[in-house]
Amino acid sequence: MSDHDRARLWAAAFGPDPGEHPLRVGPGWERSWLAAVTLGGRGRYAAAATLLWPVITGTDPTGAALAAVTLAAHRRQLGGHAIARDLDALGLRRLAEAAATTGERSPATGGQDRRWGGADAAAARSDALLGLAADAIGLGELHEARTLLGIESASTDGGWRAEIKRGWVAAEVELAAGRPEAALPPARAAAAAATRSPSRRLVAKSNLVLGATLAAAGDRPGALLAINDCLRDAITHGLVPLRWPCRIVLADLEPERADEHRREAATALDCVLRHADPAGRAAAAASPWVPTSGFDLGPNR
Repeated sequence: MSDHDRARLWAAAFGPDPGEHPLRVGPGWERSWLAAVTLGGRGRYAAAATLLWPVITGTDPTGAALAAVTLAAHRRQLGGHAIARDLDALGLRRLAEAAATTGERSPATGGQDRRWGGADAAAARSDALLGLAADAIGLGELHEARTLLGIESASTDGGWRAEIKRGWVAAEVELAAGRPEAALPPARAAAAAATRSPSRRLVAKSNLVLGATLAAAGDRPGALLAINDCLRDAITHGLVPLRWPCRIVLADLEPERADEHRREAATALDCVLRHADPAGRAAAAASPWVPTSGFDLGPNR
């Protein structure tokens, strides 16, 4: 892939103005992966899955791992933590098998530049381990989540994306354990790392994590600021999957506007579900984390 093509696709997935759609996708797993990341950021989960599955079943272990953990993230965002765990584990296994074959600690990166969103084996390994930790949180297995988080933190340099995600997962572990004050430092660290990064989408998600953490810690003004920052970016850049959780948090922070926020949350979630594939919609319907009651989960469009 030429630097021009890579830069265009990378900017849509990880740049300051995310979300170009539709994207032209040519040959090569990296094009498909970056396009799928972009589509997932906009809640186009069915379209993203169509691009990811051929990469997951392909011959390149790094591409397969990155595609598997990306699809896992999309499933997890719909509450499918058990399905996501299988995909994250598949990604980690593909990397381990390749390392055993080549005798290297991690598969070769092919000279890919780390600035392109971390499209290498170390980044994929971090993605998989952090994804498995997030899956464990959703499944109520906090000891396993802490163990996986520790392994990822100690064993590899996953790049700037991993630094941000590490903060999210560390904060989410503490929130799940009922320790919002302990969740604040990693949530703030993730937000700071995201601000240093080129990715507006990861800045927005980091503000969501920080806002939810501040709300749990009783800092209503700080939570409102962070959540509204996330919501503004989500609306401006078409990051639909971030809209409904923002509105859910705002319904608690602004009880006088709770009905309005819940209506907006339902509208955004409906949009996400109608652009999900059948497996994603089924995961959402079965999940205790996604408020799908009252939704008619018809065919995607």
